[in-house]
Amino acid sequence: MLLTLIVLMAMVLSGLILIQMNLIKTASDIREEQFDQMVKGALKRVVDQLELHEQRIARESARLGRFPGMDNVPGSFNIFPRQGAGGQITSSFQFRYSDRQFYGSFQEEYQVIITDSIFPGQNPGQNSPPNDVSSFEQLHEFGFNLERRREQWLKDMNWSNYKILLEDRTLDQRIDSVYLAQTIDAIFNESGIELDYRYAVRSSNLGQDRFVMGSPGYNPSRKKEYPSLLFPYDYNGQQPNYLYVYFPQRSGYLLRATGFTIIPTIIFTGLLIAIFVYAIMVIFRQKKLSMIKNDFINNMTHELKTPISTISLASQMLEDGSITNTPKTIEHISRVINQESKRLSFQVEKVLQMAVFNEGRLKLKFKEFDLNKTLQNVLNNFELRVKNKNGVLNSNLIAENAMIKGDEVHITNVIFNLLDNAVKYSNGTPEITVMCENKNDHLIVSVRDNGIGISKEHHAQIFDRFFRVPTGNVHDVKGFGLGLSYVKKIVDLHNGKIKVESAVNKGTKFSILLPKLKK
Repeated sequence: MLLTLIVLMAMVLSGLILIQMNLIKTASDIREEQFDQMVKGALKRVVDQLELHEQRIARESARLGRFPGMDNVPGSFNIFPRQGAGGQITSSFQFRYSDRQFYGSFQEEYQVIITDSIFPGQNPGQNSPPNDVSSFEQLHEFGFNLERRREQWLKDMNWSNYKILLEDRTLDQRIDSVYLAQTIDAIFNESGIELDYRYAVRSSNLGQDRFVMGSPGYNPSRKKEYPSLLFPYDYNGQQPNYLYVYFPQRSGYLLRATGFTIIPTIIFTGLLIAIFVYAIMVIFRQKKLSMIKNDFINNMTHELKTPISTISLASQMLEDGSITNTPKTIEHISRVINQESKRLSFQVEKVLQMAVFNEGRLKLKFKEFDLNKTLQNVLNNFELRVKNKNGVLNSNLIAENAMIKGDEVHITNVIFNLLDNAVKYSNGTPEITVMCENKNDHLIVSVRDNGIGISKEHHAQIFDRFFRVPTGNVHDVKGFGLGLSYVKKIVDLHNGKIKVESAVNKGTKFSILLPKLKK
């Protein structure tokens, strides 16, 4: 059931993560596409502006009658040349243009015959007789109409010829670099493109890519380039000339632009994953704790049931009339009852003691004491128990100024617990060494034995409540799994540290680091 629940939760979480990732990618793609379209539109405006600029040059050249960069004198039209001192003046005007492919043909011819107002034989400076006023009005009207037609013809037709001539120039002649830089900057600002950019004009005529003009040190490397074809409306057809632009900080800009949607999504997705992982850890921890508690309850039942059974059996022996109630027998049975009662009381006290720890109601009584003396007292009391097993208890209390501030009773219990484990888990004849030495501003108390040892995989678990190192089918060592948990809590409350060094069948060494009392 638990495994099914975890699998379902993992599937749901994976689906949510995939959806979030897809939304993030979609948002990023949309923002990137918007930026790309904005840049392409701006470049299209730049190219159109260059085209319009060249058209303006062509119109101006047509109006002035000279080609840009040439020193020829503009052409003039002598509309009314004088033919003599008198008589008729004939002026002929003829405009022709023919282009079978594009324009068709255009032709106008005007011929005006006007009688000169100066009489024959009369000097121009002399007084002239009255003239026909309508002839001069007609001449003025004709000149005005002729100029208007000429201007219209230049606008509609003649400037295109100049435009075609302008297209034959090289690319660096067709484009003014200063005008190009100003145009790009102005149009990018109008389009809202505030990123730093680099641009270049390149030509690929004759299969050779050539840098014509642009930003110094133009090198896009792996940056995305935006190309735009230059002069796409040329009469002679499109040429492989392009305007390129790239943005050195494009990636960072897009990330910042989409960050308002991406960052919260990433944060919440990360929190969701962390909560899921934490929930799974809690589930497994609770399952493990439940198993440990069940083992503890079974073990405690056995531990409490043994002394109770012994006391019950002893009392039945006293009540049984078949056994001679001699003083020696009564003394023996009384001693058994007393020992088992103490044992039962000790086991109950352990359970109550851990309950006090868990509820945080334990209050230590700190005072200054000599750790060497406390250790010596513990060793003196414990030596008899080691000798009963034909073991050896060595001591090496070499620490100088071993004064500490702590609860002497609980520190004594800590040492007793470590020595008790060293005897219980001894491999044959116990050989135990207790050492106390200085290390900077701390005292190190170590208890080494030659017991069965602890595998490395259990080193981090031996200080957990109710945990007991698995020993297979061997259950000759009794206990609740509370001793080392108690030791760890007392050491922590004294601002100390405890570590274990052990290997299977090679013994175990517990080291306690306690702060030394400063002078």
